[in-house]
Amino acid sequence: MAVMKFGGTSVGNARAMQQAIDLVVREKKNGAPLAVLSACSGITNKLVRLAEASGRSALDEALVIAAEVRQHHLTIADELITTPAVKSEVTSKIGEYVSKLEMLARGVDIVGELTERSKDMFFSFGELLSTTVFAAAMKEQGHIAEWIDVRRVMITDDNFGFARPLSEVCEANTSAIIRPLLEAGTIVVTQGYIGATTSGRTTTLGRGGSDFSAALFGAWLGDNAIQIWTDVDGVMTCDPRLVPEARSIRIMTFSEAAELAYLGAKVLHPDTIAPAVEKNIPVYVLNTWHPDAKGTLITDDPERLAGMSYGGLVKSIAVKKGQCIINIRSNRMLGRYGFMTELFGAFSRYGVSIEMISSSEVSVSVTVDDKCFSEELLQDLRALGQVDIEHAVATVSVVGDNLRMAKGVAGRIFSSLRNVNLRMISQGSSEINVGFVVEEMDVNEAVNTLHHEFFSGEETAGIFEKPAGNP
Repeated sequence: MAVMKFGGTSVGNARAMQQAIDLVVREKKNGAPLAVLSACSGITNKLVRLAEASGRSALDEALVIAAEVRQHHLTIADELITTPAVKSEVTSKIGEYVSKLEMLARGVDIVGELTERSKDMFFSFGELLSTTVFAAAMKEQGHIAEWIDVRRVMITDDNFGFARPLSEVCEANTSAIIRPLLEAGTIVVTQGYIGATTSGRTTTLGRGGSDFSAALFGAWLGDNAIQIWTDVDGVMTCDPRLVPEARSIRIMTFSEAAELAYLGAKVLHPDTIAPAVEKNIPVYVLNTWHPDAKGTLITDDPERLAGMSYGGLVKSIAVKKGQCIINIRSNRMLGRYGFMTELFGAFSRYGVSIEMISSSEVSVSVTVDDKCFSEELLQDLRALGQVDIEHAVATVSVVGDNLRMAKGVAGRIFSSLRNVNLRMISQGSSEINVGFVVEEMDVNEAVNTLHHEFFSGEETAGIFEKPAGNP
């Protein structure tokens, strides 16, 4: 059995949804799969706008967006489903969901307050709608499929907006509700991203929550594979928008994938990796439109990795734009303890995450999201020493397993960047990441130079694959 997670672009319209249905049916020959769906592409953004409009009492605007959400799913259902009775049933269910959405908007408008709990309820409708149409289309086409409301299974804490599943309860629910259907040969269709508290309040798992849901189900079911279906041919050597020659990576380790995710790669969410690592379940990142392409296999299986070893060189280059460098200089650091505790405490108080750090005896440089820090934080930092800020920079991270142990790699990295002004360099405890900071205007030159240095030679043969173009 496999868990198959489909992202928003893989179910964004009728053609995409039919392609996903065909993939689920194809997989059934290996055992009935669990299909975990995201909202249709663009719908979650609409729901965010709808919620914000309700919160500022722009009810007319909110209702217009609700009508757009309704029409989007009605259009998909109309193209996919031809049987009048089935189409009428699906149309009715879409209407029920959107009526609840409109009722929620009116309630928030009356109260005049948009809470995190209300947001989670708003955002949940995307997945509920996409899976409703998907499951109905599967059944109409003669496939044995069952729609399951994931809120019966995915029980979480009440940390609305970033809820964490109660693992023991969820695993028991999975065994009681989902496993018997799969073992009976029934395809199960359910939602990613959402859950519910023990009292039944709808929650969401945060950004990338659908990937997280799929990985958790894979671990709880003990499946032999977790498939993440997207619109690209796997994890890429670099963002193809920056480097048109970027290739898909055939195989990589869990640690490489997790590092890339934390460093800005868009394909996988960091939490996706943890449940798979725990149960050593291989994760495949595949292209919905090119299902026969090899995609990317993420595994720690030494037998699979042995045939793909190439000396521990670079696997991928990750970029995070919109960063800033904060430099703190203070003689209080010299030969004294406690300074770093005060420094990190200041960032913690304001909920600001540090991306990269470099230090000397009397100075510390850190990178943070340019939109995150406030004047209040800067005041606290100035109490520790002299503070300078450099805006409009980006972090560039070169990732590869055992990167530090490969002789000459660091030399190749920095020699190739001799014409790029490096604002900061950081190589901490991680053995698989060398990071540095450049001005945003230098990002294209830096990543294209690095990509040519490490991915243009014969040493990468068999590890990377040129992706096919999507329709």
